[in-house]
Amino acid sequence: MTDLFWLDAGSGRPVVLLHGGFLDHGMWDDQIPVLATRYRVIAPDARGHGRSPNATGPYRLTDDLAALLRHLDTGPAILVGVSMGAGLAVDTALEHPDLVSAVVVSGAGTSEPYFTDPWSTRHMATWHAAMAAGDLDASVEGFMAFVAGPYRALDELKPGVVERLRRMARATMAKHTRDEPNHLVGVRETWERLPTIGVPVLAVHGAVDSPDHIGMAERLVDAVADGRATSIDGAAHYPNVERPDAYNKVLAEFLRAL
Repeated sequence: MTDLFWLDAGSGRPVVLLHGGFLDHGMWDDQIPVLATRYRVIAPDARGHGRSPNATGPYRLTDDLAALLRHLDTGPAILVGVSMGAGLAVDTALEHPDLVSAVVVSGAGTSEPYFTDPWSTRHMATWHAAMAAGDLDASVEGFMAFVAGPYRALDELKPGVVERLRRMARATMAKHTRDEPNHLVGVRETWERLPTIGVPVLAVHGAVDSPDHIGMAERLVDAVADGRATSIDGAAHYPNVERPDAYNKVLAEFLRAL
């Protein structure tokens, strides 16, 4: 039995929605009721996020997810993830392939990122410094820079989008302390193993996301046997939140074709 929090709505083929880092299942509020009319929709909070407890010992996100899916007896599921959730979806296709029938990603390739673009490396360094210092306000705003992406200011986004993501990020970051041990164990050699993924993979880019994030997702779809990519204009790292109608249309077309 898993101790994670999750939502389970609808019936039919299982679709699992995996949120980004420092967020929670609420980032899928515009997708859950739509998908639940045709599918069984499962939306967990990752360990240490949202309503799931913090870790007390070593863990891997992919093993947490596998335990949940086995507990729910889903069989092979379609994993849909953004950012951290995208990496988790790919890692699970590598580590627990019997549980995965297709993968949809935005803003990541695997859980082992690589950043080369100056904007990404600069903001990652600033953000990590704020978290190391235990400065909650600066940590939240460092996260919010990725919401806007490298080409826009936050005030160019819809206020509801900004406040929704800021609220989730603050709630999750506030669950943790500066001196808390990091128990997360990473999955290794993920990029090298991508050709072993034998299920369809779709990358849904926010067109104004950072070049690094788009590049990682492109590398993923180029490496697998059945990979494809599409972009959503007017969105950065969280296309499902910024442009839910466009994102839902792309996702629905992919799901119907499976």
